[in-house]
Amino acid sequence: MTETMTADNDVSSASPRSDAPGSVGAGRGLALLLVITGAAGLLAAWVITIDKFKLLEDSGYVPGCSLNPVVSCGNIMESEQSHVFGFPNPMLGLVTYGMIICVGMTLLAGARLPRWYWLTMNAGMLFGVAFCGWLMFQSLYRIHALCLWCCLAWVATIIMFWYVTSFNVRAGHLPAPGWLKSFLGEFTWVLPVLHIGAIGILIMTRWWEFWTS
Repeated sequence: MTETMTADNDVSSASPRSDAPGSVGAGRGLALLLVITGAAGLLAAWVITIDKFKLLEDSGYVPGCSLNPVVSCGNIMESEQSHVFGFPNPMLGLVTYGMIICVGMTLLAGARLPRWYWLTMNAGMLFGVAFCGWLMFQSLYRIHALCLWCCLAWVATIIMFWYVTSFNVRAGHLPAPGWLKSFLGEFTWVLPVLHIGAIGILIMTRWWEFWTS
């Protein structure tokens, strides 16, 4: 139990260390979390991109994660929502998740980043979480199919967003009352767990008859 709490505190710790005015470094735990979640998102984006290109070349191609009528990556890739910005959505992930990995590696090397950098990254992750939420809604209630690789990207984005937000609150980059800073110092993990749990419940209830048949 003690080891678990120590690991979580390491991921959540603000650890403000300044070599230059206004610059702040992160704990090793948060840096590793960014590398791991960034790598998970990058893997998902890479696999989906490859399958998307194969599908464009051969309309009869069936992606490996198309397992049944519900878990059907092919239906997701063929939908209008799969290229919202005029190009396949996962190509955006190839860039953004790669950037997160670079930030995590930079922090592991001991880099101190200015407040505007942390807030800009947080804003980008907020966009990512909102976009994932929109894609989730479209997947469940418009396309009526689920992509496992998309789910991995959703989970990675949610986790990195909540931990970076927690860091910014406790480091003073975002205004917040003292009780919230104390809560986030020990229980940041509760937020992504609740967020991901809510999505899991929606997925279960959306296809309840299918899962239980």
